[in-house]
Amino acid sequence: MDNVDKAIIKKYRKKPIVIEAMQWNDQADIKSFVPEGQLGWENGNPIIQTLEGPHICSYGDYIIKGIAGEFYPCKPDIFEATYDEVHDPSVVVCKRSI
Repeated sequence: MDNVDKAIIKKYRKKPIVIEAMQWNDQADIKSFVPEGQLGWENGNPIIQTLEGPHICSYGDYIIKGIAGEFYPCKPDIFEATYDEVHDPSVVVCKRSI
């Protein structure tokens, strides 16, 4: 087997960027965070239009706004293992619409 056939596996570290996210706990909160054209509903669950296509969110999932402005859901255990909350006075707080 020559070098062309060998896969080179490397390790990578995620860059320390700050993202915006919210945990789904009611429909009004999601509607104030995710743009209307990227949000749908099915059987009471939000459907986020991601770069890879539609993804259904479960109650308790985090909704992440990525660095390119894209939105996608993330399971709580993955989110909590990947992100730490940033305590920053410039953080945007979504207002709940009634």
